[in-house]
Amino acid sequence: MSIVDILEIYISQMSESDIDDVVAIESEAYGKHHWSKSSFYDEIQNNLAKYYVAKTQAGELVGYAGTWHIIDEGHITTIAVKKSYQRRHIGEAIILAILQDCYKSNIKYLTLEVRASNNPAISLYEKYGFNSLGTRKGYYQDNNEDALIMWTENIFYDKFKTRYIENCENLKNKIIIK
Repeated sequence: MSIVDILEIYISQMSESDIDDVVAIESEAYGKHHWSKSSFYDEIQNNLAKYYVAKTQAGELVGYAGTWHIIDEGHITTIAVKKSYQRRHIGEAIILAILQDCYKSNIKYLTLEVRASNNPAISLYEKYGFNSLGTRKGYYQDNNEDALIMWTENIFYDKFKTRYIENCENLKNKIIIK
């Protein structure tokens, strides 16, 4: 991969002006059972929530994610990348932004639900130390698919931090994050 092939991505907090683009990606990713515009407006006003967007150098919004911070736990509520930008490490860059914020906010554990059939996402989460610890039967409304419940160990443990640092270093060769 040459330097020309490396995408430059800007990660920032989601604002109201981002919501139309976020809902378009949400709809593309999740079909008719996606979050509404009003849900995202509510979430960016929620004191427990932190939402992020990833934009290209040209300002195109290409991915987003949200978390809830409750005491010392973070719950990743949603994450998606525009289909035309998938497999370009944008989801990984957003996860790094979430982890960086969790370190700053003294969040010790992260959890999320993922479709049992979404092997690319499961692999990415496992790369960042998430482990499947249970199943939510029939969790997804569109097809009644099960969700895996994934958790990290304490992100402040040396084992987790070592993996996190290695992943950060490896990602620097694939994408520029600002």
